[in-house]
Amino acid sequence: MGNREDLLAGARRCLEEKGWARTTIRDITAASGGVSMAAIGYHFGSREALLTAALIETIDEQGDQTGRTLAEFGTGQDSPAKRYEAMWDKMIESFSTHRKLWLASIEALVQAEHSGELRRYLSEGQAQGRRGLAAILSGVDEDTIDDTTARTLGTVQMALLTGLMTQCLTNPDQPPTGTDVAAGLRALADIIDPG
Repeated sequence: MGNREDLLAGARRCLEEKGWARTTIRDITAASGGVSMAAIGYHFGSREALLTAALIETIDEQGDQTGRTLAEFGTGQDSPAKRYEAMWDKMIESFSTHRKLWLASIEALVQAEHSGELRRYLSEGQAQGRRGLAAILSGVDEDTIDDTTARTLGTVQMALLTGLMTQCLTNPDQPPTGTDVAAGLRALADIIDPG
C-alpha cells in the first residue's frame, strides 16, 4: 500500500474508534503506520477531505453488506409476509454485527451538513437505495421500477431502515423483530384504511 491508501485505512480506523469530531491529524497518521502529516495535505488537501473519502469508502462497504443481506429476500417457499419478516430479521441482526458501519452512516448524515460532496453522495445513495428496496419487494429488476414506486414503496422502506437502525443502535439489548415490524405495518394499515 502507498501513503494515500495507508492514510485512508488509518482514517477509517479512526472513524470507527473515535468518530469524526474526535479524530485528529495525529490520530490518523499514527493509525496509518506513521505516514507524515504533510502527506494528508498532499493527497487529500485537508483532514476533512480525507475523512470524507474514508467515510465514503465505509458507506460503500455498508451498501455492499446491506445488498448481500437483502439478496436472499424473495427466495424460498415461504409466503411473502414470512419472507418480509425474515428480511427485517436479517437487517436487524446486521445492525448489531456491523455496528461500526451503521454508526458511520449516522456520522455521515451529520457531516453532510458541512460537505456538499458528501451530501450529494448520500443523496444519490438514498435514491439508489429507495429504487433497490422497491425492486426487491416487488420482485423485479431495479431498472424496471418507475419513479412513483421508488418514491412511495422505496421511501417507506428507507424510512423503516433508518428508524430501525437508530433504535437498534441506541438500544441494542431490546431490538424489534421482523415479526414486530410486519405487525406494526398491519396495525398502521388498519388505522389508515379501517374498512
